[in-house]
Amino acid sequence: MSLSIAIVGLPNVGKSTLFNILTKKSVEAANYPFCTIDPNIGIVKVPDFRLDRLAAVSKPAKIINTTIEFVDIAGLVAGAHKGEGLGNKFLSHIRECDAICEVVRDFKDENVIHVQGRVDPSGDKETINLELIFADLATVEKSLEKNKRDAKSGDKEIIHNTQILEKIYEALAAGKAVRELSFSEDDQIFVKTLNLLSIKPIIYLLNIDENHSDDVLSGTNDLVIKVNVQLEQEIASLPEEEQAEYIKELGLEQSGLDKLIQSAYKILGLETFFTTGADETRAWTIKKGAKAPQAAGEIHTDFIKGFIRAEVINWEKFVECGSETKAKELGLIRTEGKEYIFQDGDVANFLVNK
Repeated sequence: MSLSIAIVGLPNVGKSTLFNILTKKSVEAANYPFCTIDPNIGIVKVPDFRLDRLAAVSKPAKIINTTIEFVDIAGLVAGAHKGEGLGNKFLSHIRECDAICEVVRDFKDENVIHVQGRVDPSGDKETINLELIFADLATVEKSLEKNKRDAKSGDKEIIHNTQILEKIYEALAAGKAVRELSFSEDDQIFVKTLNLLSIKPIIYLLNIDENHSDDVLSGTNDLVIKVNVQLEQEIASLPEEEQAEYIKELGLEQSGLDKLIQSAYKILGLETFFTTGADETRAWTIKKGAKAPQAAGEIHTDFIKGFIRAEVINWEKFVECGSETKAKELGLIRTEGKEYIFQDGDVANFLVNK
């Protein structure tokens, strides 16, 4: 499953530095607005300790993580929806992503200018969100005008879609993001065709320093994670085998990378299942609630049509048994059919018609 996260925010909030840490890819992170013009794209391995545990049992030739694509989008500014700061071009890049990570500055550094001359996390958040809403308003207004004209024909579907557009327009005009609205499954099909920005799931990454306040961006239902990007840069500069120990020394439970990826999985409703054997131990990403044929389809699309059954065991039970043979002897590997809903951490073999 291909996934992409757009990293957005005002200029000089730490977006490109975060991207460098995430991807270990050298992109310019200079102290001036619009340093990033074209989006930088990096493919990041999703860390998962369960892979190593499974590999210790299967002793495969290779281990393959799932991946997430991060897109570093140039700093947005007030008026981006009208083209300010090359905004229209950048907004189009966001449309192509599955979710948004909005970096919000909550650190003070006189050597790093703020585009608006002050550090105001709540104000920065509002500026970006309004730009996404304004861009959506323009999109919906255009579609609404066309649908109102076409609805004069009496077509019931067009009339219904016009009502959906009116509902969205009213919410946007009131400053509400489309993700805050609810739609029926059928209506969601039409809404998806609008390719709106403010409907995308969003993570607010608060870029903090040691003096940050715990109350910043609190009191809402938004998903907010706090990351000291400068500290993460120090961690990333160490050899990989030393990073985990340094994270422990700092009193942190996990790196900012792990925290961000886990948050992305959460807002996108994703889970992981595994396949393991002598050739490879591999993680696969699926939507929560995916049935066995859809999980098999992540391996190869032909497996959906040819699916017969799946042999499934929880990863912890597999590790405890010490081998697939032992797990079968103990009757812990279940046979599941087409209606089985895969669970996070399942280890599977698929039988399919080829």
